[in-house]
Amino acid sequence: MEPPSEARTALESRHNISSVHAKTSPVNPDNIVEKVEQGQSQADNSNVLLPSDPNLIAFQHNDPGNPFNWSLRRRWLLTVLVSCYTFISPVSSSMVAPALSYIRDDFKITNSITEQMVLSIFVLSFGIGPLILGPLSEVYGRVYVLQLGNLLYLLFNIACGLSQTTTQLIVFRFLSGLGGGASLAIGGGVLSDCFTTEQRGRAVAVYNLAPLLGPSLGPIAGAWLTQYRSWRWTFWISSIADGAILIVGLLFLRETYAPIILARRVKAEMKLTGNPDLHTPYSDYGRKSVWKTVGSALVRPLRMLTTQPIVFFLSLFYAYIYGLMYLVLSTFPVLWHTVYNEPTSIAGLNYISLGLGYFVGSQICAISIDRIYTYLRATKGRFHRQPSGNQVEQNNTAEELPTGVPEYRIPLMVPASLFIPAGLLIYGLTAAAHKHWILPNLGTFLFSLGVIVNFQCIQNYLIDAYSLYAASATGAATFLRAIAGFGLPLLGPKLYASLGYGGGNGLLAGIAVGLGGAAPWVLWRYGAWLRGRSRFAVEK
Repeated sequence: MEPPSEARTALESRHNISSVHAKTSPVNPDNIVEKVEQGQSQADNSNVLLPSDPNLIAFQHNDPGNPFNWSLRRRWLLTVLVSCYTFISPVSSSMVAPALSYIRDDFKITNSITEQMVLSIFVLSFGIGPLILGPLSEVYGRVYVLQLGNLLYLLFNIACGLSQTTTQLIVFRFLSGLGGGASLAIGGGVLSDCFTTEQRGRAVAVYNLAPLLGPSLGPIAGAWLTQYRSWRWTFWISSIADGAILIVGLLFLRETYAPIILARRVKAEMKLTGNPDLHTPYSDYGRKSVWKTVGSALVRPLRMLTTQPIVFFLSLFYAYIYGLMYLVLSTFPVLWHTVYNEPTSIAGLNYISLGLGYFVGSQICAISIDRIYTYLRATKGRFHRQPSGNQVEQNNTAEELPTGVPEYRIPLMVPASLFIPAGLLIYGLTAAAHKHWILPNLGTFLFSLGVIVNFQCIQNYLIDAYSLYAASATGAATFLRAIAGFGLPLLGPKLYASLGYGGGNGLLAGIAVGLGGAAPWVLWRYGAWLRGRSRFAVEK
């Protein structure tokens, strides 16, 4: 009788395991996991030569079970599916913005903070979710946690449309945001499991575009649904779309996380052979408890946020402009409805300016950020002598190769940091003066362009500066931005009621000038000095 397919795969792996036997130093599973935190794939590391061990199960060179060896079509199908998950959740974060006044009237809300909380509570949980769901994916697998999180988002998003009180709506929005955050926590890891560094750029570009377009396209659909159907349809239509994505995902998504794939092989062969000594290169890591995995993932970002000046100040600036983004998203409909007297559906079309800014800014980064880094590394980089040539020549020759530093990611922040206050001022002053509708939209276009360029520069700097702890450094920034994305929109209505659009945006622009002007200068001048005194930073 032929063994089950999963067991056959395990046996084939064992039969050919000699292809990865060599006299090399053992691979430390903890080090491999740390590399995954940096965006590298577990599967990539599993092809490393391993010490001879008759009980070791690992990927062989051309193992069809290794996601790196899947067909290009299959890997791009995964990319599109994960991008769909990452698109639909941010759509829900802002889709309700044009409906806030209708919800206020239905539920008799008299407090502007409570009204804005209907939108911003999702942003808070959407930022907290990845801190919990990301570590869980290391224990249970990426696809399982992604699908479970998406199912929770779907159920509670439907519940939002059925809410009968303000409290129900806010609670369900919070819970749907927690589930929706799974795509942010896991999507990038799925791509890093399937594509090598040389292949990953285009896939990451597609993946990163989804969460940028979602918040700006959601209110456009939400405005038309609210005016011609009901505000409840802003939840139901997104639930219908997410349900379709969930069904397709159940059919085509497969596990990509190497430790989980290999653990299943071990389990299948143990059942077949009864050998209890079988293990994988990641077996030691797999013995960590869920609480220990989640606990360490939560504690380290908070520790870095409170002990690393670079992480704190960059996260502060990152959080501020993220909060501004959602403040603009939440107050935009009021401007066009009350000042420009546009119907809800037409007012929603003004969000196109924000989407264009995000798109153009992301393309500027895709073209420029690496080119600037390469140019500065070649002209200003410090030179280190490194071996060159073949094995014989390495003993006798060497060449001087320039090395870059994280500060080479900073230059693009300088103009981008100016676009943010400039865009806010143009938006606020022209809106206050009731100028032509194109001028406030020009302001929001410049604002969103500056926001996304700064996002990219900050993320790249943190990854370069804290490469070993990149996930924790960006996790700290994500945590702080979730708080700002929740809090700043709550202040928007009172701010504009007190100071008007001109004065309110002038105040916000002034703070942006202070933070945005100081961050690039301090990092360029003192970044290396601060990194040199950090036990988390890595000197390359």
